[in-house]
Amino acid sequence: MKTSLSTVVIDQDYVQIPKSEYEQLLSNYQNLELQLSELKRLIFGSKSERFVPNTDALQLGLFTEETSEQTEVVQQQISYNRSKTKKHPIRLPLASHLPRVEQIIEPVHIAQGSIKIGEEITEVLEYTPSRVYVRKIIRPKYALPNDAGIVIASLPSMILPKSNVGAGLLAHICVSKFVDHLPFYRQIQILKREGVVVAMSSMTGWFSKGVTQLEVLYEVLQKAVLQSQYLQGDESPIKVQDNHKNGSLHTGYHWVFHAPVERLVLFKYDPSRSAKVPKDFLQQFSGTLQTDGYRAYQNLSTKHPIKLLACMAHARRYFEKALDNDNARASYAMGQIQKLYAIERKIKERTTNTQTIKRYRELCAKPILEKLHTWMQQEYGKVLPKSAIGKAFAYSLNLWDKLSAYTQDGKYLIDNNLIENAIRPLALGRKNYLFAGSHKAAQHAAIMYSFFATCKINDVNPYLWLHDVFKRLPEHKANKLEELLPQNWKNPAVV
Repeated sequence: MKTSLSTVVIDQDYVQIPKSEYEQLLSNYQNLELQLSELKRLIFGSKSERFVPNTDALQLGLFTEETSEQTEVVQQQISYNRSKTKKHPIRLPLASHLPRVEQIIEPVHIAQGSIKIGEEITEVLEYTPSRVYVRKIIRPKYALPNDAGIVIASLPSMILPKSNVGAGLLAHICVSKFVDHLPFYRQIQILKREGVVVAMSSMTGWFSKGVTQLEVLYEVLQKAVLQSQYLQGDESPIKVQDNHKNGSLHTGYHWVFHAPVERLVLFKYDPSRSAKVPKDFLQQFSGTLQTDGYRAYQNLSTKHPIKLLACMAHARRYFEKALDNDNARASYAMGQIQKLYAIERKIKERTTNTQTIKRYRELCAKPILEKLHTWMQQEYGKVLPKSAIGKAFAYSLNLWDKLSAYTQDGKYLIDNNLIENAIRPLALGRKNYLFAGSHKAAQHAAIMYSFFATCKINDVNPYLWLHDVFKRLPEHKANKLEELLPQNWKNPAVV
């Protein structure tokens, strides 16, 4: 049996090695080249995945024969006049709901007999630092006649009865950390500038006890999420201090679930990234789950059947990374995916019902998907499996049924971008507070991220919502807690 040989030039010397060994070396080289390219982009490159097709490149050179043409250069002199319109910036009007503090400035010298004929009004946006004050509750005591006893008014319900922090300050602390990404030590410094000294132990204790009070509402949110028929899932790491790991941090995970139809978001912390986490959480769920290609979501053994969808944005990301490796193939794939997203943009502009969306996708998106699938199957055998373009083909082909299944229902989305947007505050927060102090603290963070992400997608002011919840929660009926969830909450100041 003959062994196929390949000739390799090394320092002008010809060396023959087995073809299989040559292909292995070439595959390893391309794999290392891909890793180096990703590292360079991570450090120096742009994070944007926006694709602008190059019309000058021969993208379809793979499928058409090359032609040679003689080009004649003709010089022409063109003259024209161009009129340029200078654009002036338009200042937006100041918000009408803001209170107005009037300042009237009269002229220094007004001649006697002058008559006011009008006025010039200039509005300037001003700011007063947050006001910290002490709420002093006075309850007079009265002795009843005939020694019948003493009467005194009941103390108003408080979120933390044995503490000296009010609902407003507690809500401000939570929003500042998990919405504005201000760690506790920075908040303490801000309060100190206003002459208010708060110990770190006090602030962390207030926060921990406040989140404990919200756990009952978090359970209601979790139940509402599991009752949805369509969920998106993802996970994101978080560093956690662990007493069992001296000198190092444990990597835990926030598992995130988003219900696009009901506009709900749930963060759930777990020390592990194993498949057991989504399996246990989704035991009562029945419907469709959209995720990336992570194997933990595949073949979930739950009480009810779960249909899986894949994320087109993740598939596109693989081809975007392959542009340097095989520009022609990667550009063609991204161009076809770009057409699919153009269809989705038209759907958003028209805001039609789910039946119309499904029909529109069947007419416009399905032919593009079928053409792209056939092309991938034909081209996959022509590339090295470990190359960037090879990995892009493998990812998409392995998940193709799940990638294209979004066309089967109008309520499905083409990708998981909305849940990635919900995770972004977590990524920003990690850069500020670096790690969670314990596994319990990581779960407390998950509770706050759940509520604030749900506030964001429902266009609810997080501070007004949390302040009101802290005031109402101690006496709110347990069977009506869903009224306090952000998507159901009514601002008492407006109602």
